[in-house]
Amino acid sequence: MGMRIRAVEYYLPPGTLSNNDLSASFPEWSVEKISAKTGIRSRHVASGDEYSSDLAVRAAEKCFAARPELRNDVDYVIVCSQTSDFVLPGIAGIVQDRLGLPTGIGAVDINLGCSGYVYALGLAKGLIESRQATRILLITSDTYTKLLNERDKSVRTIFGDGATASIIDSDARHDGFQIVYGTDGAGAASLIVPGGGIRDGREIQPSADAAARQLDSGQFDLYMDGPDIFNFTLRVVPQSVNDLLERSGLEKDEVDLFVFHQANAFMLDHLRRKLDIPKERFFLSLEETGNTVSSTIPIALAEAVRSGALVPGMMVMLLGFGVGLSWAGMLLKW
Repeated sequence: MGMRIRAVEYYLPPGTLSNNDLSASFPEWSVEKISAKTGIRSRHVASGDEYSSDLAVRAAEKCFAARPELRNDVDYVIVCSQTSDFVLPGIAGIVQDRLGLPTGIGAVDINLGCSGYVYALGLAKGLIESRQATRILLITSDTYTKLLNERDKSVRTIFGDGATASIIDSDARHDGFQIVYGTDGAGAASLIVPGGGIRDGREIQPSADAAARQLDSGQFDLYMDGPDIFNFTLRVVPQSVNDLLERSGLEKDEVDLFVFHQANAFMLDHLRRKLDIPKERFFLSLEETGNTVSSTIPIALAEAVRSGALVPGMMVMLLGFGVGLSWAGMLLKW
């Protein structure tokens, strides 16, 4: 028994943070410099009383509104988030209740970031193939901007908030999915939130201390070692692409569209050129959303469908990479 992605929708909170706004806060960075470095012009920001569960519910309701028939027979909910409303309970149960879904279904959280959508698709595939579920609501939702120190321009220029909802169905005609996974926990300190948790993150990453970064401490103070993340990406992404192609028996030219985690334009363009992928087969969608973590790939998929860049029958490669350190790739027919 195979699976297919039946629908993908996304929700972005109405609040925005533009490059003009950032340039006003950081005069040493011009609007043009921010755009050139990141490929981002604006990002959406959740309000003070808007949380990941709120975004998740709105994304799901948007998906159901577009395809009402898909609300029926959902028998499992997967929510991928690193900014769950609470330490406990999990966010998936909250979302199940607010959507009015039956109580006799499965609902589970996974705490993954940039690779999370592909990991969640892998879990959905396993649930369907083992006949534990037949229709899965897969949600990604993060409010990363709540983790950022307002004076840390290195991350405020990149991250935005958003949520997506995908419907994953069983389908015997779509059983050729290939997946690769990777984990390097030795890189945990490269992207970390030192504050707000049960353990002080400065124990494993002293550089995450706000004072060491000449910042007044906020509640969370997300820290990212940009060069280390960049080097990690250059190391694992080409190998993952090659592994996927080898497992599937395909050549790179047989992949119609590459949809990678939308980290920033500089990194993506570097990867595209390193892999020798033509621009027309390498999809970008971050200019008005920024890096929405686990939601970047499904947002890009939804936009690719809307723009006509992705149509049924195409071979698509998805690849997520980032915090963990973690990466995952999937090759599928749309």
